[in-house]
Amino acid sequence: MHALLVSVTIEPGHDEDAQAQLDGTVVPMVKQAPGVISGYWMRSSDGQNGTSVVLFENEEAAGAAADMIPNQPRPDFITFSSVEVREVVAHF
Repeated sequence: MHALLVSVTIEPGHDEDAQAQLDGTVVPMVKQAPGVISGYWMRSSDGQNGTSVVLFENEEAAGAAADMIPNQPRPDFITFSSVEVREVVAHF
C-alpha cells in the first residue's frame, strides 16, 4: 500500500472557497482514481494550509495520481506546496 501526500497553501479569506472546491471537485475526482482505498483531507485552524493523505493499493496507482495533479485545473487561490508518494509501513 502507498500513500499520496499533498500539501497546499490557501490564500487568506478563501477557506470557504477551498472547501467548496474540495467537496465539489477534488473528492469526487479522487474517489474515481484507479486503486484508491481511502482519503483524508485536513486543514489548519487558520484555513490557510491543507494536507491530504490518500491511500492507494500500490505505488503505481499512487504515482499515476501524483503525476495528474500538476495538470488538473485549480483555482488561483490554491498553491501546491508538495506532492509525495510514500510507502505505508504500518497501519491499524
